[in-house]
Amino acid sequence: MRNILPKITLLFVIGTIIYSCSLVKRVPEGKQLLSKNEIFVNEKLIKEERINNLVLQQPNNKFLAYPLRLSLYNLAKKNPDSSYQVWLNKKPNRRARLVKLLSEKQVQRLGKSFVVSGFSNFLKKTGEPPVIIDTKKAEISKERLSGFYYNSGFLKNNVTLAIDSVGNKRGKITYRVETGKPYHIDTISRVIETPAIDSLYASEENKSFLKKGAQYSYQSFDNERKRITQQFRNNGVYHFQENHVKFDAIIDDSIQKMNVVLKIEDRNVKEGDTLIKKPFTIYKISQVNIFTNNSSKKEKNNVKDSAVYNNYNIYSSGRLNYKPKALTNAVFIEKGKLFSDNDRTLTSKALSNLKVFNYPNIEYTQDPADSTKTSLIANIYLVNKPKFKWTPSIDVSTSDVQEFGISGNMSFTWRNVFKRAEILELSTRGNIGSSQDLANPNNVFFNISEYGADAKLNFPRIFFPISVKNIIKKEMFPSTQISTGITNQRNIGLDKQSLSSSISYSWSTNNNKNNFKFELLGINYVRNLNVGNYFNVYRNSYNRINEIAAIYNTNDGYEDLNGDLKEDSVLDFIVDVLSGTTALTPNDADFKSVLSISERYVRLAEDNLIVSSSFVYNRTTKNNINDRNYYNFKAKIESAGNFLSFLGNSLNLSTEESTAGNSKLFGIEYAQYIKSEVDFVKHWDFGKKNTLAMRSFAGIAIPYGNAKSIPFSRSYFSGGSNDNRGWQAYSLGPGRSGGVLDFNEANLKLAFSTEYRFRVGGNLYSALFVDVGNIWNVLDNVEDERYTFTGLKSLQDLAVGSGIGFRYDFDFFVFRFDLGYKTYDPAREIKDRWFKGINFSKTVLNFGINYPF
Repeated sequence: MRNILPKITLLFVIGTIIYSCSLVKRVPEGKQLLSKNEIFVNEKLIKEERINNLVLQQPNNKFLAYPLRLSLYNLAKKNPDSSYQVWLNKKPNRRARLVKLLSEKQVQRLGKSFVVSGFSNFLKKTGEPPVIIDTKKAEISKERLSGFYYNSGFLKNNVTLAIDSVGNKRGKITYRVETGKPYHIDTISRVIETPAIDSLYASEENKSFLKKGAQYSYQSFDNERKRITQQFRNNGVYHFQENHVKFDAIIDDSIQKMNVVLKIEDRNVKEGDTLIKKPFTIYKISQVNIFTNNSSKKEKNNVKDSAVYNNYNIYSSGRLNYKPKALTNAVFIEKGKLFSDNDRTLTSKALSNLKVFNYPNIEYTQDPADSTKTSLIANIYLVNKPKFKWTPSIDVSTSDVQEFGISGNMSFTWRNVFKRAEILELSTRGNIGSSQDLANPNNVFFNISEYGADAKLNFPRIFFPISVKNIIKKEMFPSTQISTGITNQRNIGLDKQSLSSSISYSWSTNNNKNNFKFELLGINYVRNLNVGNYFNVYRNSYNRINEIAAIYNTNDGYEDLNGDLKEDSVLDFIVDVLSGTTALTPNDADFKSVLSISERYVRLAEDNLIVSSSFVYNRTTKNNINDRNYYNFKAKIESAGNFLSFLGNSLNLSTEESTAGNSKLFGIEYAQYIKSEVDFVKHWDFGKKNTLAMRSFAGIAIPYGNAKSIPFSRSYFSGGSNDNRGWQAYSLGPGRSGGVLDFNEANLKLAFSTEYRFRVGGNLYSALFVDVGNIWNVLDNVEDERYTFTGLKSLQDLAVGSGIGFRYDFDFFVFRFDLGYKTYDPAREIKDRWFKGINFSKTVLNFGINYPF
């Protein structure tokens, strides 16, 4: 060990020197690579992102503390084309031989090819050039820091900078800020020349962002300017703009205080060649004109049809194809009301949400018929979208299941169906494919097929027998959707027919920050057509039964020539086990396995009839697509089976009992359950496109009445690219059972995920993640304690997956893949659960589009 330690030390020192030299490879002599910025405020080191971002020059980006992009840039040849020319002319006959073999033009083009210069250009584009310290930019940064603290109330701050060497061709910049004492607002007064808006200001003066005694802040003054402008323009002051608000400040440096004067002078109006001052006028709306099929005021005289409805004048250059109420319901500008920017914004949004017009054009003109000159005419110009739209598409695909497939879709959109801005969407879809996994006795190439049709009818209002406009107001942009769809599928699964229909209502509040959806009635019917194929699809179930049959089967007719269970005899053997005709007893572990597989077969192979109602509330604080500091909260409650139970009892419909003792309606055992979910996602923005994201989810579905379990389509699973990434989809749980089935599901789920996302370089991002969660059975027909949630003790069966992911941002979507590992595996013995899956050979690879949450 004594002999090895000096060698290791020497290698470490040599490696450090090589690493250090390689980073400054492209730094010119006499220049320095920026390694660090330090900002001290009153001798305290500041690491706050918004303050550090004031500095123009930032050190090269790092990936896991290593400047990866800088290293890639340094690997590129500086001038690959010039190097090629040097190589070409190094030997006298080299160029001549190449020209003879190719041509002069091709020899020159070879210098710009990927072989010669393309790779270096790729490295330069992917990499990042060294950030060389620029004293001019440092001085600008110094001024920006001073300006920031000035705008925060420290009017007498002082900023200095120093550039220090920290190694070979490396330097750091230190900024030192002495803030001095902050200045405070002593008094606030106002001078508003127009009496009408002076009174208007006084009515909401208590909402001012400027408070006596508060520390001076430029942001407060800017917010107050915006508040006043918004208040005035929503209360009739049509000509008011932000630049009409001015502030004067009388500063007393001896006591660090200021007296603030708010000044709003009368507006300047040009009459002829002269500017004169006029008081601001508070305007009312005297007319609201709606022009359809018109793109501008130039066409407003081209009127061929018109209508008057609720003080709205509606004109059309052709036949009026809209019921007046359908248009006026989306207009918030009303005759007799004060001019309001808010009404204009709501009107634009509501008309756009109808999806039958392009973005509306709203113009205001002074009413020439009003002698007081205090009235405005609102003209709304609407351009129709095409009444009909046909969209065909075709796609060719391949997968592990389907070697070759062709799918086609065709949709037809009919706008303004009943002249009330309704939209009808009709679509059909089909798929044919080829699979070697499906039995194919006739040797047909296309042995997989699926086809279906859907219809959706959207109403831009609440379509309900009872008026709810006092509860759900039109500024909530309510809508109703009625949909139905049918699908027929033949593939390597159980094959199925399905029918779904629903009627639902949606509305929102607070600028789409709060969204609500109420599904009054949802119907889902699934009929399995190829139940006999079950054990061919769910091979884990078959393999387990086959293992048990090898020991306990007593009927030779169940076996094939190889001694394995025939697939059409699996159910016979299960019946033998459960009826007690084999040596297995209910206390045996193998008996419980057979029972579990039997119950799962019944659940997955049975037909489903689900008639449900649900309510979903979704809240977000996200302002736009670039907002990285927000949260989403979603809660859902769903109830199924009550309507059918009531229908069967009240109308005395014929029912029959299943073998499990449940009722069947129309020959189908209907589902009955109540389900509740809560989903919370939070993002923290750390700047430089670094984000911490967290998600927590809890869901439970409780069967009752006519059901002892939850339909497969309404149950929970765990694992996969959007869940616990240490496991494949459906392979985790329930509980500590070890995911013994092909598709493991249950009716209780807990999931927690944390992911730190950071930029590697360019459009390439990475993430470190930890996922925690599992599924359990609870309050249903599963009694095995390995599968069930029995209390807080069951939380020790929460699985932990962790790993690293990479994402590439294509602007319109993000492609990602994650390398997940089983960090804590509840399927193992409790003392042997941690870190047994941290091995490259056990990597779980997950692909996905966009972020997991």
